[in-house]
Amino acid sequence: MAANFNNSAWFYDGLSRLVYGRALINAQLYLLSFIEPDSRVLIVGGGTGWILEELTKIHPSGLCITYVEIAAAMMDLSKKRDTGSNEVVYIQSAIEQVTLTPDFDVVITSFLFDNFTEQTLHIVFNHIHALLKPLGLWLNADFQLTGRWWQQLLLKSMFVFFRLICGIEASKLPGIKTRFTANSYAMVDEKTFFNDFIVASVYGRSP
Repeated sequence: MAANFNNSAWFYDGLSRLVYGRALINAQLYLLSFIEPDSRVLIVGGGTGWILEELTKIHPSGLCITYVEIAAAMMDLSKKRDTGSNEVVYIQSAIEQVTLTPDFDVVITSFLFDNFTEQTLHIVFNHIHALLKPLGLWLNADFQLTGRWWQQLLLKSMFVFFRLICGIEASKLPGIKTRFTANSYAMVDEKTFFNDFIVASVYGRSP
């Protein structure tokens, strides 16, 4: 059963800032700088949609954005965002259940894959992978473990909390980077935040 983030829509952004300050935001803002004008952009699991307004600050027009979010409450908030003159198609669904034309220049997945088990990650990743053009960019932000004791503790606390509140299926971090490597993605750029616990990665799909 898919996680239900409707329960957390009203406090999600505030909670993330309370725990991480601006680290989650800054990681995603860093990725937006790699999006070229007039791109076709797929945003998966966009949450409350604040990223739409930040993207519009960089590109007030010219983008064709497909915004996929499973939670109705999150989607309601997202639709209220200022998207300028960009074209935005909103789809409330799990991405693996959506049929789209495979012509996206950019895919954005921020703090999405940590919700999944390895089995679900495999399914979701492959579905998104098929939608990205050859030589397209996949912008991904998520958590990573680098051996610091507090990372494991904080991650476990997050899993327990969101498992209780939202019903996420994951109880540990899946092999996200391994999935990109297995599909022959090249690392274009990467930057870490919050003492390396948060990583923003830019991957290029092979020709």
